[in-house]
Amino acid sequence: MELSRSEQKRRIKQLEKLVVELVDLPASLLDKLPSGEEVRELAKEVRGLKGGARKRQIKYITKLLRREPVEPLYDFLAKRKGSELLQQKKFHEIEYLRDILVEEAIMARRRAKEMQQELEEDWQSEVVRDITAELPAVDSRGLTRLACLFAMTRNKNHSREIFRMLQAARQQEELNRKVER
Repeated sequence: MELSRSEQKRRIKQLEKLVVELVDLPASLLDKLPSGEEVRELAKEVRGLKGGARKRQIKYITKLLRREPVEPLYDFLAKRKGSELLQQKKFHEIEYLRDILVEEAIMARRRAKEMQQELEEDWQSEVVRDITAELPAVDSRGLTRLACLFAMTRNKNHSREIFRMLQAARQQEELNRKVER
């Protein structure tokens, strides 16, 4: 799944919030950050900066972190501060998945109408295939059915149910990962 530019910008802003919380940690905790030495040193330097210099440094650290896996940093922050950033990140990812699924269903319905047909509940969805690859616990048939129903009726309850299904599948995946450890 290729991310739109808007979604890329939202994710960078989310990462920037993570960096702001990280640089506000005490110096003793910054030494324990699960990241590269360069990021740790830059985070320590930001503590003494104010105004524009601080913002520039935060943006630079954000740029460096785009190339690294950030899940360990979210986990580190959640353990140390009880940060809600990780929960927000997961919430936004699920919202994004729901939105692209609904968009695809609406476009599929438009194409079907142009050919004087109706969109079937078991239509082939590339987004559902991608979601299933990411979240194997999800009910792919239920997702395509709900997306089809939303495209036909625009009933927000269907959209909410898609979100709940994705959230439940994400939680199931997290539980499975914890059990495997």
